[in-house]
Amino acid sequence: MKFFQREIRLPAYSRGFHLITDQLLDAIPEISDIKIGQLQVFIKHTSASLTINENADPTVRLDFESHINKMVPENQSYYKHTFEGSDDMPAHIKSSLMGASVAIPITNGKLNLGTWQGIYLCEHRNNASGRTLIITAFGN
Repeated sequence: MKFFQREIRLPAYSRGFHLITDQLLDAIPEISDIKIGQLQVFIKHTSASLTINENADPTVRLDFESHINKMVPENQSYYKHTFEGSDDMPAHIKSSLMGASVAIPITNGKLNLGTWQGIYLCEHRNNASGRTLIITAFGN
């Protein structure tokens, strides 16, 4: 079994949902050496998240942002964790809802995603800095 791991730093993204599949593939080209395996991506933050969804129509990413903001609104009177701004506590909740990691099968040296699937960075803060990800690929 082969194991490859990288820690990468993504640049700052605006609040919203951003495709990062290509950046991940560029960071760990050793995937091409794996016939059967898995890629695991983990984000080392509590106010951003990862998910897999539509990679073709950018309106899907806009709708994700609109909907999750209605699900988890800012400026709620019951929030106690407000020191870092009105977007901070909602960002933590959104991160927990979306998740901190994704796992994708590797088949014949390529990610075995569906035709219209891509990996998203879900940025939940208004003025976030870059985000750190751990990318691990393993298999035979």
